[in-house]
Amino acid sequence: MIILGIDPGTANTGYGVVQGDGLGLVSLVECGVIRTRPRDPLADRLFEIFEGVSELIARHRPDALSVEDVFYAKNVRTTVVLGHARGVVLLAGRKANLDIHEIPPAEIKKAVVGTGAATKEQVQFMLARLLKLKSVPQPSDAADGVAAALACLMELRVPSLSGIRAQAGRL
Repeated sequence: MIILGIDPGTANTGYGVVQGDGLGLVSLVECGVIRTRPRDPLADRLFEIFEGVSELIARHRPDALSVEDVFYAKNVRTTVVLGHARGVVLLAGRKANLDIHEIPPAEIKKAVVGTGAATKEQVQFMLARLLKLKSVPQPSDAADGVAAALACLMELRVPSLSGIRAQAGRL
């Protein structure tokens, strides 16, 4: 099963593609960010995000799309603009007829680390352990996309993946 995870943002949209084989083996296929130019109009930036996500879907043919759900920023404008970015990501997934999972940030952290109050550093550390990586996915937006994908894979209860966090802790 292949999952595309997205951490939406208008400047940097992080993404991660993970694959689980049903036997407990999980691997990172690709991760990175879709960057937009801050001085461009919002509509142009949203189009770039849509095109970038659509290209990832076409290249990896995921079984599902996992998108970090809305969080409420102190700045209302930030929340609204992030909502626009989430919207174009959801549209790209729907257009490709993907199974879409919207997962709140605290649930992503809980799936990956074991607590919804985990720090970014704790999430990144566990990603490296769970995926047997030599280094943490960079930049942090990409790591957040990987975490969203991994949390979705765990949520779908692909056989043998529910105990993956416990196995990583014993390494």
